[in-house]
Amino acid sequence: MILYIAEKPSLGRAIADVLPKPHKKGDGHIMAANGDCVSWCIGHLLEQAEPDSYDAAYKSWKFEHLPIIPEKWKMKPKTKTRSQLTVLRGLVKKATQLVNAGDPDREGQLLVDEVISHLGVKGDKLNQTQRLLISDLNPQAVKRALGQMRSNREFIPLSTSALARSRADWLYGMNMTRAYTLQGRKVGYQGVLSVGRVQTPLLGLVVRRDEEIAKFVSKSFYEVLAKLTTEKNEAFTAKWQPSEACQPYMDEEGRVLSKGLAQNVASRISDKPAEVTQVIAKDKQQNAPLPYSLSSLQIDAAKRYGMSAKEVLDTCQTLYERHKLITYPRSDSRYLPAEQFAQAPQVIDAVLSGAGELVEKSDKPDPKIKSKAWNDSKVDAHHAIIPTEKRANLSSLSAREKQIYLQVARQYLAQFYPPYLYSETEVHVLIEGGHFKTKAKQERAQGWKQLFVRNNSGNANSASTGKEDDDESQQKLPALKKGQSLHSGAGELIEKQTQPPKHFTDATLLGAMTGINRYVTDPEIRKILKDTDGLGTEATRAGIIELLFKRTFLIRQGKTIIATEVGRGLINSLPLSATTPDMTALWESNLDAISRKEAKYQSFMTPLIDSLSHLITQAGSQLPTALQGVKAPKSSFKKRRYTKKKAKS
Repeated sequence: MILYIAEKPSLGRAIADVLPKPHKKGDGHIMAANGDCVSWCIGHLLEQAEPDSYDAAYKSWKFEHLPIIPEKWKMKPKTKTRSQLTVLRGLVKKATQLVNAGDPDREGQLLVDEVISHLGVKGDKLNQTQRLLISDLNPQAVKRALGQMRSNREFIPLSTSALARSRADWLYGMNMTRAYTLQGRKVGYQGVLSVGRVQTPLLGLVVRRDEEIAKFVSKSFYEVLAKLTTEKNEAFTAKWQPSEACQPYMDEEGRVLSKGLAQNVASRISDKPAEVTQVIAKDKQQNAPLPYSLSSLQIDAAKRYGMSAKEVLDTCQTLYERHKLITYPRSDSRYLPAEQFAQAPQVIDAVLSGAGELVEKSDKPDPKIKSKAWNDSKVDAHHAIIPTEKRANLSSLSAREKQIYLQVARQYLAQFYPPYLYSETEVHVLIEGGHFKTKAKQERAQGWKQLFVRNNSGNANSASTGKEDDDESQQKLPALKKGQSLHSGAGELIEKQTQPPKHFTDATLLGAMTGINRYVTDPEIRKILKDTDGLGTEATRAGIIELLFKRTFLIRQGKTIIATEVGRGLINSLPLSATTPDMTALWESNLDAISRKEAKYQSFMTPLIDSLSHLITQAGSQLPTALQGVKAPKSSFKKRRYTKKKAKS
């Protein structure tokens, strides 16, 4: 008997649907006509044991116990799903072949592997376990996946990485939470001070941004525009480029702070001859934005629809599990396997038959065009989120489901359009010894951008291109050549005010989590990190943000996200290393290296335990005075048991 162990019932049913019929449904499993069986987990069936499972004394929170570091880790069955673990125990004993059918990511790999390990599977049975990777719950896709199973041993590094992450979160969260909750009581704070490996640095980003805004003092700066005309009376403008001699009157951003200096320039160039000193014209192209990962979809949906990260994830899960209209959503990849290009015509047909509105004002997509999205070297367990081969009935979807489906489908269709072509011209002008510059962009062919035309409300259909047009490039320039004479009319002095940074929103906070290297302060750590290294995973980011709201460390004011008094007090009580993303970003990078077989479990855990011991010593040596006088929210008064669910990152 082959036993397929899925991550959840919906995936189990999708597998069973393509196995020989008739089926016999049993308690927590489905038996196929050929004797093979499908069963499932219900999320994690096991969880990290509580500290008091290692020593009963740990039930009381005492500083002298810290840090608590298990010599031998224990897992325990979750109470609510214990019966399903019992079902699997019986089926695993009967099975001659096991198949790990967890979701195609790090967490899905571990979720089934830990059950197999807990049930004592060893020897040939363990070595011959297969891995089934399903990203699309439609029957034809599941059949293809069944024909492409791999050895589960190939994924040991992925499982090891997830295990290291789980244990690191438990160690760090449990010990730091106990340490600072106990210290907080000494200054009168009566709530639980939850500290996490990911949530606390994320809170730190918000607190520091809020403080920067509060301390910000606006100042005036000045620009000068030259209004230029050709001999044919064709008009355009160019902006003054201050010389090195002006640096004493400029700030670190290169803005001129002296009004007198700018006034003098404006006066000097008024009604004067000018000369074109340089014309740089280039033909350029921009390829279609890649299909979505979860984070890039969450960012676009937050910008366009004001959806929270959790709302996007929940909507995606429904589109994936219930409607079967998109592929596996908890993906951090924006690439597709090359073999999937063969299914492109069917996917395009499904999208156009169900959501033809996407191409109403556009050329039809060309399934022969192969974008850079198809790249096997950038795909392993899972790929980008794309539509499935199932035709969408948009009228059966909720408003949010329709919005997200169309967003995913549009981004996929863009892969089958030619590049956006444009010309970019940069012109340099000399006026009375002063240098002026302007840019202009001229569209040559819309290509994929025709899918992203402005809608009736004037809002652009957003795409994760990573590029934005600047205002300066929007003007049209006459035909100009080097040495051409121009006339400068009245110089225009423009006074502007420096602006504070903006409060975080769902979109910008997710952007910070996915590109955390921008916020890392240690230059040595920044060198190690890639642009794609982030805080948390695609599967956990939405939950971490929501957790900070649940624990009343963050609140929303309209679209902006700000820290509460408790959130500010906690960050200002912790050591800097616990509130900046440097340490945890490095951990994330190391965990990723484990999954790629470039690092070992112990090389990650040993320094982590060393740094944790130092942090606990540091916590005991100082009181969290920033929390003095701060009242704990009602939900924090009752001390919580420290479970894995409550200790998310």
